[in-house]
Order: sequence, then C-alpha cells, then structure tokens
Amino acid sequence: MLESVDLDAKCSKEDYKAAMADLDLRLGVLQRNLKDAGIPVLIVFEGWDASGKGMVLGRLLEAFDPRGYKVHHIAPPTEEESLHPAMWRFWNRTPAQGTIAIFNHSWYRQVVDDRFDNGLSGFALEAAYERIRIFERNLAEGGAIIVKFFLHISKKEQARRFRKLGKDKVFAWRVGKAEKRRHKHYDAYCEALESTFEETSRQEEPWTIVPATDERHSILTVARTLAETFERALARRAECSTGAVEFAPRHSSPLDGLDVSVRLPRTEYKQRLPELQEELRRLQYLCYVRRRPVVIAYEGWDAGGKGGNIKRMLRKLDPRGYEVIPIAAPQGDERTHHYLWRFWRALPKAGHFTVFDRTWYGRVLVERVEGFARSGDWMRAYSEINEFEQQLAESGAVVVKFWLHISKEEQLRRFNERQSTPAKQWKITEEDWRNREKWNQYWEAVSDMLDRTSTAYAPWTIIEGDDKCHARVKTLQTLVDRISKEVPALSEKDA
Repeated sequence: MLESVDLDAKCSKEDYKAAMADLDLRLGVLQRNLKDAGIPVLIVFEGWDASGKGMVLGRLLEAFDPRGYKVHHIAPPTEEESLHPAMWRFWNRTPAQGTIAIFNHSWYRQVVDDRFDNGLSGFALEAAYERIRIFERNLAEGGAIIVKFFLHISKKEQARRFRKLGKDKVFAWRVGKAEKRRHKHYDAYCEALESTFEETSRQEEPWTIVPATDERHSILTVARTLAETFERALARRAECSTGAVEFAPRHSSPLDGLDVSVRLPRTEYKQRLPELQEELRRLQYLCYVRRRPVVIAYEGWDAGGKGGNIKRMLRKLDPRGYEVIPIAAPQGDERTHHYLWRFWRALPKAGHFTVFDRTWYGRVLVERVEGFARSGDWMRAYSEINEFEQQLAESGAVVVKFWLHISKEEQLRRFNERQSTPAKQWKITEEDWRNREKWNQYWEAVSDMLDRTSTAYAPWTIIEGDDKCHARVKTLQTLVDRISKEVPALSEKDA
C-alpha cells in the first residue's frame, strides 16, 4: 500500500481554500446528524514521526463542535493500565452514541512499536492482531464508525523535517532517541506497517493512506474521507432493516436430567464450608503474589441463591482484594455504549478478584427473552462473549462461571416465603413474577447460552441449587479447584 502512494501530490492554495470552505460546512452538519442518529465515531490517526498528525488534526477539529468530541493521545501503557488486559484502556475510551473519539496513536502501537521495542513476534503478534480485529469488529457491528488514517512521508522528507525541528529549541525535544531509531529503521517499519494494513483492513474499517508531503493535500484527503464515510454510514442507517432472525428449535438441553434435589447433610456442610473458605483465602493470596486476576460470574434463576452464595464465598477473603459488581439494567452512560463497555471497565487488575452478580450474559438472557435486543444482536453476542472471555484468559485471568439452577417448584416456594416474610419482602418484585411466567422461554435461552459459551478457557459450572448447603459447597469447591489448577503454587524462592 505504501509504495503505491503518490507522495508528490499537492493542492494549490486556491483549490484548498474553496474545498475546505465546503467541507467545514458538510462536516459540521454531519456531526449533528450523527449525534441525532446516535452513531458513535472513532477516528484513528497513525503516521510517521513529523508527518503532521497534530497539524492535520488541529485543522480538522475547526469543523466540529468541541462539545461533541474528545481527543485521546495514546502513550505506552501506565503502570495501572498494564495490570489489565491489553484492550482494557481502549474500551474505556470508546465514545458514547452520537459522539466522536479521536485517537492520536491508538491500539496499533502494540503491533508496530512493540514489534520492535519489545520483540513482539510469532504467536504473540498474531494474538495482538486478533485482539484488534475483535475490538474493531465488536464496535462496528454494534453500530460504530471507525475511520483509520496513516500519514505517509518518505524517509528523505522525514529527515528534512527532523533537521528543521532540531534547529528550533522549542521543538527540538520532538526528535528524541525513539524517533531517531524509527527513522534509522524506516524500511523495517515499512514492512511492519504493510503487514499491519493487510491484517487489519476490512471493507467496513479500511485504512486510508494519506500522502502527507503537502500539508494542504493531507488535510483535504482526511476531511473528504471523513465526510464521505459519515454520509455512507448515515445512508446505511436509514436503510437498515430490523428483520428477525430465527433460531432452530431445541431438542435437548444441558439442564435435562439434572438432579436439583441433591442434598448435603448439615453436619458435613458445617465442616466443609469453613475448610473451603480458608483454602480460598490462601489462594487469594497466591493470586496476588502471582499477579493473576480472577473473574467470577454468577447467573441463575430468580431466587436461585446467588446473594447467599456470594456472601459465603467472600466471608474469609481479604476485602482489599476483591470487589462485587451487581449488574442491573444499564443506566446513564451504560445505555449509550456497547453492551460490553461497562464490563470491560469493571475488570479486576492483576492479583485481584471481581465477582459479577449477573453479567454480560444478560444480552442472551433477559435482553433476548424480553425483546430488548434485536435477534441479530443477541445471536451475534455468543461469539462476542466467547472472544471477550478468551481475551481475559489470555491475559492471565482465571474465569469461573456459575449457573445456579433450581426447580420451578423450589422457585415458587422461595417466592412465597419472601412475600410472606417481612424481612425478605424487599427481595421479591413484580418483575420476578413476570419472569416466572416466561420460565420456558428463559429455559430455552439458558440452554442456548450454556451450549454456545461453555469453553475450555471459561467453562460453565451448573450448580444444583434446591439445597443451599450443597450449592454453596459445590461453588466453593469448584472455585478452589479451578484456581489451584491454573495458578502455580509458591516455591521456596517465592517465600
């Protein structure tokens, strides 16, 4: 791609002035239209050092209302950012519906700069490409526009600009050791860039290579590309169909034949519970030393016992090392972002536990059954969730998922008990009764969820929950077993 770019392309002052007058008006109108349509926009600026990214960006922003955009400069990850999965800091910066996020440098640092600075290659490089593809695909399929620019200049032109910057004490700092190293290895960087463009260009999110030798030409190229991209996106939105997508009917379920009546004697419960709690406390410390995060996901029927289960699981843990995230219907900013956004933001840092009381699986459960998500959206979510959890596992997290399963008869008993007990009445709502009326629809949704999202790196554990003693002990035992298996024990060297 880089070899075919005409780096001598120029634009006269008169043509530039006339074209930009029109583009400024178009872009201003398009920004307002995007806001009205609720379409989020991500604009990526990459390019050679001294290629003029700041200058192009500064001129571009003159066309936009500053209340509707935010500029992010992406430097190497901070210490806090490095304690999370690689894409965590970028998910945190994704724009709300109808707003624009502009990235001066981006998630592409990890497949260009890190390729040289940290020797990224082979499987690690391909994994980084895959993370980027998943990130962009999730956002694009969720309705976002992603526009990616690379400002291209020749090695000779870069050297000329470096010399000019070096003569001015105010700007000389912009040409440091890293910039000189990249200039020295210009050809090697070209090869890395070509493979990056090849690996990460899709029809929906192509790269635009901008000849940046002439300032006016580069500004016009960026402005025109944005205007045309925004217009196409708005036209597609107007034509978008919400046609339903059908699932084949189920003939079997992972829940079939499950014996929810299994019981644990009270005496055995009182003996095993504190033993497992002590062992989990020891493993919490081990995870902290090993810098391994743990993500614990709870789903289950209403009145399935999630709250009491979580309380017993946490009883002896150090409260400085865990957080419980209760998930309800999205509110405020959560409603204006991709549905995974709020879960990325809540992920634990290295060495900590996060417990989700209900999770990202709401997309394929309540949103599916209640019609809050279109069929195409919740069907796509199975693969999006698997990719999300795979990224967690690849970053070192232990992912443990529980489905607390009770019989329909036991649920009714618990509902009635809650309704007749003043201290428990806050636990029962009209929504719980409405959900119960849709038991069969939820059964089907749960069965699909278990089938489609139980993976080697994040398997589901179904907890037979009619007996709370059995459910609590099985949950703790599963958690202890999973962490013990995935987190290496301490040696004398660690002590």
